Amino acid sequence: MKFKLNSFIALALVALLAGCSTATKKGTGADVVDQSMGGAGGVETSGAAGTSSYAGASLTDPSSPLSRRVIYFEYNSDSILPEDQELITAHASYLSAHPQQMVTLEGNTDERGSPEYNIGLGDRRAQAVKKAFELQGVPAQQITVVSYGEEKPAAEGHSEAAYRLNRRVEIVYVGN
Repeated sequence: MKFKLNSFIALALVALLAGCSTATKKGTGADVVDQSMGGAGGVETSGAAGTSSYAGASLTDPSSPLSRRVIYFEYNSDSILPEDQELITAHASYLSAHPQQMVTLEGNTDERGSPEYNIGLGDRRAQAVKKAFELQGVPAQQITVVSYGEEKPAAEGHSEAAYRLNRRVEIVYVGN
């Protein structure tokens, strides 16, 4: 029931954030930069439904929101944060517009917890992103989910800063 409520909240936030004009890039300090989503390779919203379209080069354009492919999570949580809703919307729109494109969602955790628990938590995180994509029209056949638990850390160390970077789902475009 909690997952359904989280999914409903995520969908509502996605709809609310769809009209926003900037996305925040997560980082580890002074290197945090706001990325504009307008212009070449960015989001172009049109029509009454607010559908988005992307140029073919959007996946490789560093100014495109599609170049950001990591979704971070709070400790011991599989709930998508409000600040990542726009990023999910951008990727879901791209995938919907490119039905031949496949994606793998790689769930990861920090080192706290047992290996078994962390595999499950990584899977729940990746499944949450998959569900958010599906709610926005991405067919399940385009999405593969894998959990690495704590086995593929993005940052080494035993600090909150390292843990924060390891609690993530990576969006990996297959063939790119």
